[in-house]
Amino acid sequence: MNHHLLLAATEPAKSTNKALTVGMFVVLVLATLGITFWARRSTRGTGGFYTASGEFNALQNGIAISGDYLSAASFLGIAGIIALSGYDGFLYSIGFLVAWLVALLLVAELLRNTGRFTMADVLAARLRNGPMRTAAGVSTIVVSIFYLIAQMVGASTIVGQLLGVTGAGAQIWTIVGVGALMIVYVVVGGMKGTTWVQIVKAGLLIAGTLTMTVWVLAKYGFNVSHLLGDAAAQSGKKDAFLQPGQKYGATDGWSKLDLISLGVALVLGTAALPHVLVRFYTVPTGRDARKSVNWAIGIIGVFYLMTLVLGFGAAAIVHTAVIKEKDPSGNTAATLLAEHLGGGAGTTGGSMMLAFVAAVAFATILAVVAGLTLTSSSSFAHDLYANVIKKGKATERQELFTAKIASVAIGAVAIVLSILAREQNVAFLVALAFAIAASANLPAILFTLFWKRFTTFGAKCGIYTGLIASVGLVLLSPICWGGATSTVHAAKLSAKQAADCGVPVQSKEVGNATALFSCTAKAPVPLQNPGLISIPVGFVAAIAGTLLGGRRRDEEQQEAETYEALEVRALTGVGAV
Repeated sequence: MNHHLLLAATEPAKSTNKALTVGMFVVLVLATLGITFWARRSTRGTGGFYTASGEFNALQNGIAISGDYLSAASFLGIAGIIALSGYDGFLYSIGFLVAWLVALLLVAELLRNTGRFTMADVLAARLRNGPMRTAAGVSTIVVSIFYLIAQMVGASTIVGQLLGVTGAGAQIWTIVGVGALMIVYVVVGGMKGTTWVQIVKAGLLIAGTLTMTVWVLAKYGFNVSHLLGDAAAQSGKKDAFLQPGQKYGATDGWSKLDLISLGVALVLGTAALPHVLVRFYTVPTGRDARKSVNWAIGIIGVFYLMTLVLGFGAAAIVHTAVIKEKDPSGNTAATLLAEHLGGGAGTTGGSMMLAFVAAVAFATILAVVAGLTLTSSSSFAHDLYANVIKKGKATERQELFTAKIASVAIGAVAIVLSILAREQNVAFLVALAFAIAASANLPAILFTLFWKRFTTFGAKCGIYTGLIASVGLVLLSPICWGGATSTVHAAKLSAKQAADCGVPVQSKEVGNATALFSCTAKAPVPLQNPGLISIPVGFVAAIAGTLLGGRRRDEEQQEAETYEALEVRALTGVGAV
């Protein structure tokens, strides 16, 4: 009798909590859609759609940059990796933060002075227009899609926990829904709508993270040493949890090289990410672009310090084993921590905290994927369609229409690929996007700005070789063959394969296995992050193409003259649009 009464009392409570959670979630999403439709009224022409006509000031753009940058990888992935791997997980935070110094010192102001809408504008201002726009456009789209995959996978994790639904079907429909929303954001609001949404969400994300950080520290009397000690004890690894080697260097020398590869990719990749570069064009001057980065560094730095508390707090309060059981990749650590801080699963406080944190994180992801989709579709329409296919003869109306159609197509491709990669850790997926950007884009950008002898052929060699090398190394890495990062269906494995892959033979569900393609075949390239190999390959290819590629004397003279003009414009801002 008492048992039935307890069930009767519990079910309405759970139903009420879920309704509260979903209600907060829906309100925040509707609010961001409202901002998008509001921005539509003042979005005019390609300048308004691509860069909001440079109307934002340095502070606004700095907050928007942080909102664009602090995404699923930052909030969910890093907190999860710290909760599972301790000290090694925090290395992601360091790499993401230090990377902004490279962007500040080498590219921010110079790119704003020399470009107008896209990275290709800078390359084409000095080198041959058609080949440069084609190469830059292809690279921009590839990098953006890799980054899109990470954000959409993170969104599926949040919504699954928020609604209490699990399984492949729920994840797939969530990814489809996120893709549809991001297409609406881009097609309707353009850059102005996307930027305002990023500003609002950055404020909410910082507020939510700060609240959780103070809450966790308060539980330990604001004694970080006690927090770390409890996290180590609850992780099951004791003091080793606070020392290097849990994720990198624990098995062999290759894992140590993986750490170096990851660091190089994170530090160099930020300055070459297309959706970061385009933010430098949303302010009036190069000086404002530099100030934007200064603001972004401050906001992002504070945030990553807080992820340290969130990650170790999740390990201490939620416990590492519980986090791993809910999600082997650790993506739910932050949301589980929020729920525990509020009072636990099934409580009103727990539901409210889960709702707020999950809704803000999901809304942030929507802004990021919208920015990525806008960047890639703008590059297709402005670089490939208007300047290569139409050879500069496309009307502004045709270019805008093409950009919106490209948004739908790129969104569809991202949805399909995200479904295939839905079991990957989101921070890891973003690290791959950084490696590809650093390998393909960075050599061309730096040499165009700083090397007088650099040629069109060298730029093409650098971009295409870096792109092929980084993507090819990913396909040959442990992510796809013999690694420990994805899933397979247990029913398709033999008993030996199931044991090798760590999947119970009797399981008929998707289990935690070890690779995207095969968990039993050995990876040809042991590095999980390709940056250590692909980034030097991209730079060497650009240098070799410049020194060995033949060009006529008139071309050499013309490119030398355009470099001098570009140098003056980059350093002084004279003639900047």
